Amino acid sequence: MIRLSLIAFTAALLGGAPALADPQMSPTMTTVCLDVGGESLPVVCQMPGSRLDRRDVFCHCPEGQRVDAPVCGAHEPAPPESLAYDKARRVAGRDGTLVGDSFQGRRMCVDLSPR
Repeated sequence: MIRLSLIAFTAALLGGAPALADPQMSPTMTTVCLDVGGESLPVVCQMPGSRLDRRDVFCHCPEGQRVDAPVCGAHEPAPPESLAYDKARRVAGRDGTLVGDSFQGRRMCVDLSPR
């Protein structure tokens, strides 16, 4: 009986673990690299060893300008990639950040959800 109770308690605890996840583990900012036309280039980041902690520790751009960008919310889509978006992102990223910038009514954010 004790064994069954312990198994039920463990299952309930593990089932509720995602709800207890630390919101600070979710990144709110990330780094993007932009070329001179505003197109996104690959960024190189060092990440923590934990698969749950997705915060960037240090990011740099081998090519292009390093720009800080907000991470999109849970149900917030990033603006679709287009030539007009690239031009707007180039102008908005001149100050080194995309925080507070928008394109066609959408926040210029980066979608980090796995595809």
